[in-house]
Amino acid sequence: MCVLYALTTCRNHLLSLIVKPETRRRNEPPLDKGMIPWLGHALEFGKDAAKFLTRMKQKHGDIFTVRAAGQYITVLLDSNCYDAVLSDVVSLDQTGYAQVLMKRIFSLNLPNHNPESEKKRAEMHFQGSALTQLCSSMQNNLQHLVTPSEMGLKVSEWKKDGLFHFCYSLLFKTGYLTVFGAEKNNSAALAEIYEEFRRFDKLLPKLARTTENKEEKQIASSAREKLWKWLTPSRLDRKPERQSWLGNYVQHLQDEGIDAETQRRAMLLQLWVTQGNSGPTAFWVLGYLLTHPEALRAVTEEIQGGKHLRPEEKQKNTPVFDSVLSETLRLTAAALITREVKQDKKICLSNGQEYQLRRGDRLCVFPFISPQMDPQIHQQPEMFQFDRFLNADGTEKKDFFKEGLRVKYPSVPWGTKDNLCPGRQFAISAIKELVFTILTRFDLELCDKNAKLPLVDPTRYGFGILQPAGDLEIRYRIRS
Repeated sequence: MCVLYALTTCRNHLLSLIVKPETRRRNEPPLDKGMIPWLGHALEFGKDAAKFLTRMKQKHGDIFTVRAAGQYITVLLDSNCYDAVLSDVVSLDQTGYAQVLMKRIFSLNLPNHNPESEKKRAEMHFQGSALTQLCSSMQNNLQHLVTPSEMGLKVSEWKKDGLFHFCYSLLFKTGYLTVFGAEKNNSAALAEIYEEFRRFDKLLPKLARTTENKEEKQIASSAREKLWKWLTPSRLDRKPERQSWLGNYVQHLQDEGIDAETQRRAMLLQLWVTQGNSGPTAFWVLGYLLTHPEALRAVTEEIQGGKHLRPEEKQKNTPVFDSVLSETLRLTAAALITREVKQDKKICLSNGQEYQLRRGDRLCVFPFISPQMDPQIHQQPEMFQFDRFLNADGTEKKDFFKEGLRVKYPSVPWGTKDNLCPGRQFAISAIKELVFTILTRFDLELCDKNAKLPLVDPTRYGFGILQPAGDLEIRYRIRS
């Protein structure tokens, strides 16, 4: 889980003054301490990480160290060396900070949490033949949720909604039914679970940074309590598929000797991990299509051209949509990959220059800035160009260059080589299924034909897919 560093306690402040001399050593990255003693850049970092780190990159280059609340954070923005640096699991640790965040956000303590073993366990159930079964279940659940009776709509009756709410609620419910297997015949319960999840999700950045006020803390606590009750393992439908990811995960917790209370808290963590990004991504995809008629026309024509294909084939040959999705993710995937430096480490940038990382510091990689928003890789990077990832002949474009050299990654929405999200194919399938279903079975249009996409919520930088600061008003109806 990749999130921004937050304010720490006074105790940590005192410790940092004792163990962290500010004198820089030879070959260490340039240090920017900020104007405020100890606090440094913490406030600016948390307020809008992308804006702050872009400014730091312009000032210092592809690597620099900033001080934030007593912690020294080295930021690496040379995308061609991400793989080599992050593959060092001896010098760089991802578990320590993950434990801190689990406690802050989910009130969860898993002392034996091992990201690598969790990844391997997920790969067993979100890839290969298991993925095929999972996608089939997902498609069936989505088709059930968009029936007139489930949506409370008469055929050809128009209904207004916010696009973000529309997409997030549909994909969350679809994913919940598919992965957690509960409340299949209880629409009211499913709606309540989604609403509580959203109350919690809205506060997640503040919980991670410990900047929530008293009222927000109470809201988050209430939402967590209600979700824990829904997510008690004994309530979840695991009987038909004991070899499912859910059954395997619960069995793992039990084998670790994790008590029942901690198990349901762990379920909320997994709910957010599995369902927190697909809905927002679908919103941005449909939002970009609705506000870019040429892109919508191209995707619609591609879908119409695949009508004769079998259901399992329809998703495979969609280069235009795939480019739209890649471009959407380039603009909105903004996870911050964080590691603790456990021992002094030397890293080499792609230009051959070497730098020293200091034990006890933190390393952050932010692909949103580089490569995704790098103007030397992508012309007009802030603009949505639906065919950016297409060659002139309509095939997928894979080769992107910077200063004449091919870059490894034009975009990093799913992680780097050794840190790829194991559920990425399932997420792509769910997003594609929702968008195709909406464009073929619904009439969907903007309430205001001149409306623009809302700005992003800058506090969400570092937490996966960005979310909008507002919504985009739409109206829709089921086609007769």
